[in-house]
Amino acid sequence: MKNEVYKRHIDNFSKHWWFQARKEIIREIIDNKIKKKIDILDFGSGSGVNINMLSKFGFINIYEPHSDTKNYLKHKYKNKSKFKILDKINNQKFDLIILADVLEHIKKDKKVIEKLSNNLKHNGQILITVPAYQFLFSMKDITLGHYRRYNKTQILKLFQKFKIIKLTYFNFFLFTPISFLILFFKLFKIDFINKVESAPNQYINKTLFHIFSIERKIIKILDLPFGLSLLGLFKKK
Repeated sequence: MKNEVYKRHIDNFSKHWWFQARKEIIREIIDNKIKKKIDILDFGSGSGVNINMLSKFGFINIYEPHSDTKNYLKHKYKNKSKFKILDKINNQKFDLIILADVLEHIKKDKKVIEKLSNNLKHNGQILITVPAYQFLFSMKDITLGHYRRYNKTQILKLFQKFKIIKLTYFNFFLFTPISFLILFFKLFKIDFINKVESAPNQYINKTLFHIFSIERKIIKILDLPFGLSLLGLFKKK
């Protein structure tokens, strides 16, 4: 994670519509699919947007390789009994490993999934979210340090040794307008990351949050056919 990305996340994640709606979607999936009071690893936790939410489901082990972000988390969660910041994962075992928009930052994603599978308890699960569709790969992805965007076929191949519990696109309702904007900015080589990663005015922010977060109820009962992101939940065989 670049320092400017880290600073922007710290300044915006607590109020930005995208981070907060994604958090609600992840919460809904865990609440619907997984028993409570489990050992969780938040792998690549970034600025910690999901940590307090995840703590409702059990003990949270936090792993963040970016040194400045890790120091921020150590300061924020020091003396907290339900959290532990890990410098290394080693041979620890977890019921659930979360990678929330992490895999796209990892060059050898398959190798990391294979390694993390050894850190799962019996019947342990991995939950991922990733950006979707390579044709939307833009300057924003490059600035954020993304190697790729995904489709369902790639995710299925990556998790072929796992049982699929849930695999769906999400950010469905906003797909058309946001895709149009991304392609427009991409065509004219406009750097737009500061605009989209900074929280907009209160009215727009609230509207986008409600549009996006309503999907949490929908994906409980069906899989969405397309969207700006993918969510997957996989159980170790």
